[in-house]
Amino acid sequence: MLDKILIVDMTHGGVKLATEFSKLNCDVFAWDIYHTLNKEQKEHLQINKVELVDEDFITENEVFIVAPVHCNLEHPVHMTHHEAVGYLLKSSVNVPVIEVTGVKGKTSVVYMLKEIFNDVNPLILSSLGIEIGDMVLERDVSITPANIITAWELGQKYNPGIFIVENSLGGTGLASVGILTNIVEDYSIASGTKKASQAKEQIFKSGLVVCDIDPYQKFYIHYREKTNTSGLTNGNVRTRGITYGLKESTFNVEVQGLKTISGEFLHDKFQVETFAPAPHHVENALSAICVSLSCGKSIEDIKTGLKNFHGLIGRTSLKFNEDTVIIEEINPGINVTAVERALGMLKHLSRSVVIFGGQYGVTCEEIHEESVSQVLNEINNDIGLILTDELGAAINHRIKRDVNYEEDFYMAVEYAKKHYQNILLIYRSNFLDIDHR
Repeated sequence: MLDKILIVDMTHGGVKLATEFSKLNCDVFAWDIYHTLNKEQKEHLQINKVELVDEDFITENEVFIVAPVHCNLEHPVHMTHHEAVGYLLKSSVNVPVIEVTGVKGKTSVVYMLKEIFNDVNPLILSSLGIEIGDMVLERDVSITPANIITAWELGQKYNPGIFIVENSLGGTGLASVGILTNIVEDYSIASGTKKASQAKEQIFKSGLVVCDIDPYQKFYIHYREKTNTSGLTNGNVRTRGITYGLKESTFNVEVQGLKTISGEFLHDKFQVETFAPAPHHVENALSAICVSLSCGKSIEDIKTGLKNFHGLIGRTSLKFNEDTVIIEEINPGINVTAVERALGMLKHLSRSVVIFGGQYGVTCEEIHEESVSQVLNEINNDIGLILTDELGAAINHRIKRDVNYEEDFYMAVEYAKKHYQNILLIYRSNFLDIDHR
């Protein structure tokens, strides 16, 4: 039994974790390492008998330390926030759990799975909020591990048949099947002392894991006994013959030697139709197919669910305005890799333009201006380029090709609609901040 617990980092779910541990028979302390607690939060902790301390407390006391995987402490950490959530929920979550982590594609995969598992009333936690069925239980929640507890508290009364969770840096160990979508950028965390690939390795605490073939081969091949892989051309689930379309793409799926949670091994072939206008969207669909098969879902359920997936607002979606198509990539996680992937959708489209812009400060990870400028400079001159907002203004002087700048986001879109047929809007922002759309 844990007697004396210190929860580190109140910014990323620490208040919730401290509160939950305070319900157990132990003394709980909290270290607000980033000094972000407001008056209401401090009062909440005090009411729950959680004592605020500083770093000196660690050196003077023998204490069990719970800290985020991205936190760079000089003191040994006994449990990550992810592991703490697993510890707190292990006896209360009574339905299968799927956890989704990775660098890109997490939210899209969650919502593909929502369609595939629609018949069992899935409870969803994603960067878009907490949902069950058609009900939105809470918006504007982060995917920090502690919010898994919040999601379960809100959703369990609606009798979910499965709990599907988007997780930022790994897994809690609660999942029957965990997913690692990709590691397209192995960025630094913990003040440069760790890499994302190390943090996301926590997903392998799951019963089975579905992993993109590239990071599996590079980082995680020692987990081969519990891993199913997916990829465009290689893996337990792979593709043959993709026909891309803006509204719907069709591809053949080959399944070879896939392990299920019931201990079977699957071999099969079938065709899928879904919203997947570029290769990375197909990769997301393959992850969803792989985990669904791992959980024992039928091929017909998978095909129907993906047929019903039409893209995700803020994670590639289409808007039609008379003769104009707007391909929207609006989310706070836009980085150089995301820009490169999005541009691939314009390869076969005529009269096209890219609108690029957005804001700073919407995520902890800022975009690299020089790198994204290089990518934009390499766009074919037949494709127009419009920069907008503060991010567009910041890189304008780095652009060496023809470019227009519109300070106002809406003016940029209106200009593009008058001169182009296909508009790719790459905008770094929280989607809900773009109103009047």
